[in-house]
Amino acid sequence: MAEIKEYGEFALIEHLTKSFPIRQSSTLKGVGDDCAVIDASDGKTVITTDLLLEGIHFDLTYCDMRLLGYKSVVVNLSDVYAMMATPRQITLSLGLSKRFKVEDLERFYEGVRGACKTYGVDLVGGDTSASMTGLTISITAIGVTQEPVFRSGAKPNDLICVSGDLGAAYMGLQLLEREKAIFNQQDPADKQEFKPKFEGREYLLERQLKPEARRDIVAELMERGIRPTAMLDISDGLSSELLHICRQSKVGCRIYEERIPIDYQTAAQAEEFNLNVTTVALSGGEDYELLFTVPLADYEKVSQMSGIRIIGHITDGKLGAALITRDGQSELTLKAQGWNAFSAEDKSQGL
Repeated sequence: MAEIKEYGEFALIEHLTKSFPIRQSSTLKGVGDDCAVIDASDGKTVITTDLLLEGIHFDLTYCDMRLLGYKSVVVNLSDVYAMMATPRQITLSLGLSKRFKVEDLERFYEGVRGACKTYGVDLVGGDTSASMTGLTISITAIGVTQEPVFRSGAKPNDLICVSGDLGAAYMGLQLLEREKAIFNQQDPADKQEFKPKFEGREYLLERQLKPEARRDIVAELMERGIRPTAMLDISDGLSSELLHICRQSKVGCRIYEERIPIDYQTAAQAEEFNLNVTTVALSGGEDYELLFTVPLADYEKVSQMSGIRIIGHITDGKLGAALITRDGQSELTLKAQGWNAFSAEDKSQGL
């Protein structure tokens, strides 16, 4: 296996990025110069950045380098789509400890390349550096839109909608953590024969290890002429994201427990772990589904969309944010209990 130091910084970047074709006409200059050059004359530019740290956001015990590369790109693109924008370019910077070999980076960049191909974006720059603390990943995504959708536009009586289902990624993480703990308890002689128990839970693992950004939902919203009043992606949990909309739009909300979309595997795994499945859906995070609000007048249009669930409505800010229980008898105040990047208790949280 090749050592990174055998290449040097610039030769390593050239080696890892030489197979990335240019796909966007707006990319005038990509990797290989002091700066990338982008012509974004056909709309407003949106930019987002994520910093991902080994041991905080991902665990290489069960995160394959190729899937990690793919996911690292997708979680950034999800933010771009949440602005009703189209991603076009990314930059990628890595901090690398000495334990990584060139072959490890080749697998990581294979995943990055796969995500770039799937979503039609260009890798246009970045950096590499030595690291004393494992693997650090920083990705910036750049997109374009005629008119971005912010979190601050929700109005009373707007409908609250979510795509897909919620809580699966979190249950996938808990499943991986359980099997990791069991593996670590094995005698050294037995570890090579260890087989994790994942049968029947493949969907949960996919949602955790290889999420997809919901560009299909954005495309259909545009096709149907639906313009959300507020939107974001669900990375930190439904309750946290909904409270972001409420605070920035200065509104309240009511959502209904029975309307929250939950997959069967999620419900079954939550029961096995003795977890409340509604709490999992509200606070689990990493779903990368879209949460958005639309005017009441768009009810017919949005209700015809496959994979969209209307889960509640926006209220006056004085009424606060609440969950209506399944029996319809109680209102529970929504609290932001999702991922907190600076909370020591959350170090097991995934990417």
